[in-house]
Amino acid sequence: MTPVEKPGLAQPLPEDPHRRRQLRRGRGRTLSAAGVAGGAVALLAALAGVLMLRPELRQSALALGRGSDMAAVAAGPKAADLPAAVALPAAVALPTDPALPQLADGRHYPLVPEDPAELAALLAAVETALRDPATPAGQLPRLGHQQQVIYRQLSRDQARSEAVLALLDPAWRSVAERHVAARREFLAMQRRSRPLAILPAWRIIAPAPAEELLAHYRKAAAATGIDWEVLAAINLVETGMGRIDGVSVANAQGPMQFLPTTWAQPGVGQGDIRDPHDAIQAAARYLVRRGGRQDIRRGLWGYNNSDHYGRAVLLYASLLRDDPRAYTGLYYWEIHVHTEAGDLWLPVGYAQSQPVPVAAYLRQVPASAPPAARSGPA
Repeated sequence: MTPVEKPGLAQPLPEDPHRRRQLRRGRGRTLSAAGVAGGAVALLAALAGVLMLRPELRQSALALGRGSDMAAVAAGPKAADLPAAVALPAAVALPTDPALPQLADGRHYPLVPEDPAELAALLAAVETALRDPATPAGQLPRLGHQQQVIYRQLSRDQARSEAVLALLDPAWRSVAERHVAARREFLAMQRRSRPLAILPAWRIIAPAPAEELLAHYRKAAAATGIDWEVLAAINLVETGMGRIDGVSVANAQGPMQFLPTTWAQPGVGQGDIRDPHDAIQAAARYLVRRGGRQDIRRGLWGYNNSDHYGRAVLLYASLLRDDPRAYTGLYYWEIHVHTEAGDLWLPVGYAQSQPVPVAAYLRQVPASAPPAARSGPA
């Protein structure tokens, strides 16, 4: 069970035998606009329940052993410590440029301000809106993607990230520090990798509804003692909560990326390896089998033999533990891949039965490319 990159899931790492992945076509699902709007209402109700009833994350990012600075970052604020929702306009004014190529739904690649003060203000507004129940459901995909691209850019630019973090409210600073730290763990896993010249034979599909996945995580947590936040973080970094649909060259399958041999182990896999409910329950059972109930780091090592992986998963889990409303933003993260043309966005609808050169794909879907003048380091 080895993720493709992490999260927002960038690229396979061909020189590492634990990361050799190229997903071929699988099956998918579609969501109507009405379903998204209705799901947002249900999700808010579900998250309200989590805020009251959520279990403690027994092996949190505080146990990562990276020293006092990492522990301070991982500790973070509780939900009550976060800045109160401020009065917002009907829509957060995300940066836009009418000259940018757009997808059929009107979205373009998120723009990120160069000025640290502007970027800090935008990030605070986006984080607030993603947690505000008054935010219209139709805005959430753009807000989540904006959040993701901001953190992807900051993670690759130390000076820029420090300037932006210094301008944030202390509570938002802790949130942003953990996002950046988690992303950098995955970048550290890729240091020997080369940017992709060929895009993989993947299919990108809409994930299961957010509240449905949340119910699966909570059910698995109640049955096994593995915290729902950890399961959500694994689902995020393995397949973007199910957006990457297919089978890897190593034959890992489904939204939690199980090898059939692992799935077949007694007491692990039950049902359909590619069904979100069944895969999430199996992941929790597998983590228990690998010692995760006693030490979640040991369980995560069984999922991916990398300390970087475990630290990153636990950082994302700590964000969810401290404020379950953070789940909304993570749910709307998209699939990105690090290529010779920069940090490409592979939207829902990407479907390649064979690997395709980056240049050829961008001639077909130019909106996937980062804006050349404003994207910053990919």
